[in-house]
Amino acid sequence: MSAKYPIISITGSSGAGTTTVKDTFEKIFKRENISASFIEGDAFHRYDREAMKKKIAEEKAKGVDFTHFAAEANELEILESVFSEYGRRGVGRTRHYIHDEGEAAKYGTAPGTFTEWEEFRDSDLLFYEGLHGCAVTENVNLAQHCDLKIGVVPVINLEWIQKIHRDKATRGYSTEAVTDTILRRMPDYVHYICPQFSLTDINFQRVPIVDTSNPFIARWIPTPAESMLVIRFANPRGIDFPYLLSMLQNSFMSRANSIVVPGDKLDLAMQLIFTPLIHKLLERKHRMS
Repeated sequence: MSAKYPIISITGSSGAGTTTVKDTFEKIFKRENISASFIEGDAFHRYDREAMKKKIAEEKAKGVDFTHFAAEANELEILESVFSEYGRRGVGRTRHYIHDEGEAAKYGTAPGTFTEWEEFRDSDLLFYEGLHGCAVTENVNLAQHCDLKIGVVPVINLEWIQKIHRDKATRGYSTEAVTDTILRRMPDYVHYICPQFSLTDINFQRVPIVDTSNPFIARWIPTPAESMLVIRFANPRGIDFPYLLSMLQNSFMSRANSIVVPGDKLDLAMQLIFTPLIHKLLERKHRMS
């Protein structure tokens, strides 16, 4: 953690909805005139698309499922060095992983490859969004560097529905191919993704209130209005729950550290919760300057 150069980390699995949370933070940063440097977790994959396919095949021949969720498939040591350097000096570097033709046109390199590393510009804070923002392994401890840690964790069937629909629509995969990916990733999901949500400061868990019993045949993703949000605070001290309850219609407390909010209030809930927390980080930063 760094008082002078704060780091915000958004962690969630593939298909969890971390991009939606990132979009809300960008709105807050723009409204509050806050400059942020952004890191995408995919930029720290160890292999590009073709190399990853080759590695998966090699490991499969040994009877091992190798996935992007595993620490070994990512440059977590480099990511930790970026977090550490930013926390000390407010500088660092990142790159971009090119997912599709649209990003290829933007960055000028082929889908499935990485751009060159580039230095951050000066910023008020660093913002990470990806799979491993709070990862702790034998070799790295990313959670210790982050000043605000947020988990995005839909219930598992909803997460799978979102991933299936996204990968079919944007990447041209079949349901069978996405299902195979989900199955291969399950051990790594349990060992590398889930433990992070015990280290986060706040978790957002979307719970559908429609039937998602068989996510592999679901024709539609449940809408926000067909969902509830369970928002858990690791340390509820200082959180103004009466204010949140008054501002978020039809919300209620389910535990002393948890509030349940209608799903279509996600953006408002995040703005109400995160705006004062970001200001606290920046006030501390300015005191240290």
